[in-house]
Amino acid sequence: MNIAETLLNLWNTSGFAKIFAEFLTGGWQNLVMILIGCVLLYLAIVKKFEPLLLCGIAFGCILTNLPGAGLYNQELWTNFMTEGHEAYHSYGTILKEGGLLDFFYIGVKTSIYPCLIFMGVGAMTDFGPLLSNPKSLLLGAAAQLGVFAAFLGAVALGFTGPQAASIGIIGGADGPTAIFLTSQLAPELLGAIAVAAYSYMALIPMIQPPFMKLLTTPEMRKVKMEQTRTVSKAEKIVFPIVVTIFVALLLPDTAPLIGCLMLGNLFKETGVTDRLSDTAQNALMNIVTVLLSTSVGATMVGSNFLTGQTLKIVVLGVAAFILSTCGGLVAGVVMYKLTKGKVNPLIGSAGVSAVPMAARVANKEGQKANPSNYLLMHAMGPNVAGVIGSAIAAGFLLSVFGG
Repeated sequence: MNIAETLLNLWNTSGFAKIFAEFLTGGWQNLVMILIGCVLLYLAIVKKFEPLLLCGIAFGCILTNLPGAGLYNQELWTNFMTEGHEAYHSYGTILKEGGLLDFFYIGVKTSIYPCLIFMGVGAMTDFGPLLSNPKSLLLGAAAQLGVFAAFLGAVALGFTGPQAASIGIIGGADGPTAIFLTSQLAPELLGAIAVAAYSYMALIPMIQPPFMKLLTTPEMRKVKMEQTRTVSKAEKIVFPIVVTIFVALLLPDTAPLIGCLMLGNLFKETGVTDRLSDTAQNALMNIVTVLLSTSVGATMVGSNFLTGQTLKIVVLGVAAFILSTCGGLVAGVVMYKLTKGKVNPLIGSAGVSAVPMAARVANKEGQKANPSNYLLMHAMGPNVAGVIGSAIAAGFLLSVFGG
């Protein structure tokens, strides 16, 4: 046994050797992406920026950029299911030649993970505040302004229609919806869009307050809203059924997201499926979160991520968040005027889909203006309306650009 030769072979097959040997042609990108993964882990663990998802995304980013590990093979997903192309690959190819993260990514590509996440979200959501104040739907709709404004901005910056639609949905402040739409329309942008969406969701307490103060007066922020009516159990049971049928018939491409969201909510509200509701909220949600976040992180390959497009996505993403917040606030101000001061316009900012963080921010800002002001339940109406609104927006964009 030649020890020196064995050690040399060990070195030559290591990831270190590959990084140094291919440093100028791509090895430096691996190093940069591993560093970015470590920064994201710091933000998730120390700064607590969406840690449940960002930890998995960051670690998936590190894993996919380890040369020689073969956990994720980007070339297998290029021209995936594009019949007639010389590099055509199918699920059979993935199962035969793919690595561990390729197998995980199948759940993203088929939209299974985002839909199951939505089922868990539905099981944790109370639509009572929305049902008690249906006007909240208008605030949730107005808060989708950023989606379409960012879409137009992305087109102006040279992105294709499907790519622009995927970038625009960041403004919906709904991570699973962004992943769902991007995996269908622009999978090459998935890593950048997912990181932007979840990062900005975590920064909502910093992004929203300045614009809440800019677009409302101190008198508006002091408004105390009346207690909403009590919603019956029958209403809560009928609501998810009616919404599923109506929305899915109107926009069939929305059916997977809306259907799973409302099924989870139905489990919660029936009173006879507590075990299923508990599973959707906890065990299923946790398992899918691990698989979803890690496989999304796997798409953050250096050659795709370290481009000018990523910087544009980051800028467009924050613009989408700001415009969605402003859209909801402006609608809130209009509602304040029409009701002669009975609606606090701050609840309009909660029309973005970040549940319940956006509602908590609205409540906090309301209490700063008036310590006896409690807006949380009022803000939850637009907040859950935003969940439905972002799913409908995604379905509309998918129907237009999905081919």
